[in-house]
Amino acid sequence: MLSQIQGLHDVWLTNRTASKTKAQISFDDLTNSIISTGPFSFYIIDFFDMSLSHISPSIYEIHGFAPETITFNDVLGAIHPEDVEFVIKAEDFLTKFFYENVGREKLLTYKISYCHRAKLKNGEYALFNHQALMLTMDDNGGYGKSLNIHTRIDHLSNHNTYKISLIGLNGEPSFMNLSLDETDKENKQFSKREIDIIKLLGVGLNNTEIGKKLFISPLTVKKHRNNILAKSDSKNTAALIKNCILQGII
Repeated sequence: MLSQIQGLHDVWLTNRTASKTKAQISFDDLTNSIISTGPFSFYIIDFFDMSLSHISPSIYEIHGFAPETITFNDVLGAIHPEDVEFVIKAEDFLTKFFYENVGREKLLTYKISYCHRAKLKNGEYALFNHQALMLTMDDNGGYGKSLNIHTRIDHLSNHNTYKISLIGLNGEPSFMNLSLDETDKENKQFSKREIDIIKLLGVGLNNTEIGKKLFISPLTVKKHRNNILAKSDSKNTAALIKNCILQGII
């Protein structure tokens, strides 16, 4: 397992900042915006020296780690051995995707989401949604501090799609269900308007109610919904909502 963990460190080693960085967003503002669909824990990782801070007490209740002594290697070591390779590939994929498709400088305006199994306090494994929000970067695009949130979602699904979603913030477009498979290069982009509609569907609003909220006609909402279902490969709205919850979009 130690060699697998080193594989993750190798991915971050060439991308991390060369000095300490200071967050421009307050931690309280970030944690107040967290919406969870199950038991969750969080921490801030500083890629400069791999130190942890702002560790939630729930990390002990869920994983059995003492917040006072936990290390980043403890967190990585809790990943299911069969999922470590996926996590390595996912982190490497994200670096290339931002460089080639979005722009590395926009990393601060995206929330990264994918799933993996992790060990519980009782020694069993459960499926978790991993969300990461980069808080700081240096002038060269090196990784600084990141808020990582792990939410237990096995009450929703035990099936990992092994895909990644990037949720755009501040009006940036989003990308759902990105595949690491080299033969599947289709990147399905979702606009801010489509993400807004998905979130309103998630709280139970119908087309008319969504239209009033967004100042558009119910017919326009319906067209957006059809496009969203097609892009997300969802058979119906219920499947769409479930998929978006699993990916940390709502």
